[in-house]
Amino acid sequence: MSKVAILVDGGYLRKIAQKAKHHYSPDFIERVCLSITRQDEEIFRILYYDCDPYNGEVTLPVSGKKRKFSGNKWLDILAGKDAFAVRRGVLKFRGFKPKSIPVKGRPLSDDDFRPDFEQKGVDMRIGLDIATFSTSKAVDRIILVSGDTDCVPAMKHGRIAGLQMVIVQFPRQNLSRELLMRVDERRCVQWP
Repeated sequence: MSKVAILVDGGYLRKIAQKAKHHYSPDFIERVCLSITRQDEEIFRILYYDCDPYNGEVTLPVSGKKRKFSGNKWLDILAGKDAFAVRRGVLKFRGFKPKSIPVKGRPLSDDDFRPDFEQKGVDMRIGLDIATFSTSKAVDRIILVSGDTDCVPAMKHGRIAGLQMVIVQFPRQNLSRELLMRVDERRCVQWP
């Protein structure tokens, strides 16, 4: 029986799940994570990396009115599930971006813009946890749900330290050649 840690880039999983028309929730995330292991694998821990929803007040770009953002605490629900740990990055508000360019034939309105948020610190936390598992030898295998090549240096480190690296690929999802070259196994799975 191989002991595994599942590392999930939440922003990435949310994007591809919503594109595939799945309702994204703590229960859905749990089903996904439990569906990607094999019978010869025992889950040591599931680490989920994401940011709390943005909470704050911003000034709209055209009207100058104030808009308040507030999100629920669904990451707390996920953190309470068996074997889950949530690693939180920070979500930064970076202003507004036009929804489409150019806008013709009418004056601009606030509805022509969308808020621009940037996730910070998630990739670093994934890398640190891979390095920690490499040193502690608490697991035999890391199963990674991510499409981010920023993880490549940590993946290489894990393999050098003797960990098996597995990348998960969902239907109609393309993974970069750079990621695929740094894993021991590409695991193609269906949505639960």
